[in-house]
Amino acid sequence: MKKLALEEVVLLISIIKWTILSIVTGIVVGLGAALFLIALDGGIRLAAAKQYYFLLLPIALFLSSFLIKWLAPEAEGHGTEKVIGAIHDDGGKINILVAPVKLITAIITIMFGGSAGKEGPCVQIGAGLASTLANVLKVNQEDYRKIVICGVSAGFAAVFGTPIAGALFAVEVLVLGKIMHEMLFPTMVAAIVSFQTTKYCGVSYFYKQLYLVDGFQESLFLKVLLSGLFFGIVAIILVEVLSFCENGAKKIRIWAPLKGLLGGTLLILLVFLTSEDYLGLGTEVIEKAVHGETIFPAAFLLKIVFTSITLSMGGSGGILTPILFIGSTAGSAFAAICGYDPVMFAALGMVAVFAGANNTPLTGVIMFIEIFGPEASLYAVAACAVSYLISGHRSVYPTQLLGMTKSASLQLPLMADLGSLPKAQVCTGPGKLIFRIKKLGVFFKKIQENFRQTF
Repeated sequence: MKKLALEEVVLLISIIKWTILSIVTGIVVGLGAALFLIALDGGIRLAAAKQYYFLLLPIALFLSSFLIKWLAPEAEGHGTEKVIGAIHDDGGKINILVAPVKLITAIITIMFGGSAGKEGPCVQIGAGLASTLANVLKVNQEDYRKIVICGVSAGFAAVFGTPIAGALFAVEVLVLGKIMHEMLFPTMVAAIVSFQTTKYCGVSYFYKQLYLVDGFQESLFLKVLLSGLFFGIVAIILVEVLSFCENGAKKIRIWAPLKGLLGGTLLILLVFLTSEDYLGLGTEVIEKAVHGETIFPAAFLLKIVFTSITLSMGGSGGILTPILFIGSTAGSAFAAICGYDPVMFAALGMVAVFAGANNTPLTGVIMFIEIFGPEASLYAVAACAVSYLISGHRSVYPTQLLGMTKSASLQLPLMADLGSLPKAQVCTGPGKLIFRIKKLGVFFKKIQENFRQTF
């Protein structure tokens, strides 16, 4: 009895401790995120007032790359992957300059048309502020890491207005196939407090309630499963094109800021060849897609190209807002081709491509419920699950660790980062059966060839 009472007392103290730490983290991150989001909105409005504002993209990417290389190299790229790497490799320790540098460079990149998102900066700003808070409080190494994870959830919640998804994202995104259940309570508290703080500061969010007139339909469910395959393929294309551009940029042996000039020039040429719709955040196109308006069928492919060039050639910003653009427009294209409801499939595409590209299916489902309501949540579960499985062991965050393979028939080294994984080996189950059937086919083909040569 005494042992039981002691256990409950320790757990109660832990709850009180993490309630306080999470609230403080949520407030600090919420204020930092609000500052960034309000400043970014003002910068976008100021730049968009000029007709050819995007002509300054080369200078913007040059300046962004220069500031990052000079002050905080950790702020390079879309940010979240750097935070994941810091949590895994450095116990969550993040350079104090990362938050202000990321704030400034992301605003410069996005306001002049760089195709990037708000999530990366907010997550990196959140993690950076949380790391600074942990230093001030002089906590132990394990608590330090946990506070930074709370900063990730708080930053995510502040961007999208989805506190539950933010809490889940922080514990699901670190290791593919593993969830840190012990962190759900502190990340939830930090995310809720951060969300309420940003709302209090005047930040607004996009929500749209979806209604099912005819309730659950088996035929629609089958269509959604089919769409999940498509969204998973879109996620694969995104990850591979982004990786290709990043590797290609590394092979260009010039001073990094000059790559920004080159990247900005490429983006300007693409704008004149296509449209301004693929610049910046692209929130107007996302809203058009989920309201059922006609979208150019190849919009999602063009956004992939614009985003990959921006983030690999000196730009600073997140990847998740572009993913929502890519997913919603891919869903709109899928619906147009197949004759389905464009509103439903644009909404499903948003979260399904998100789930496949990040390996966060549960976060995708919860995000769908928070943004679009619970009525179509069963369809969201199906689309996110299929997209997650079909996208394989790749991610827009190469610093994610592999905690579990997506199929028992595939063999890969566990707890290795996804960016360095070797080719998967077939071991047992259906995959092995297919492999054996193929070998049997080759065997019979050789017998047939020998038979013909003999007779």
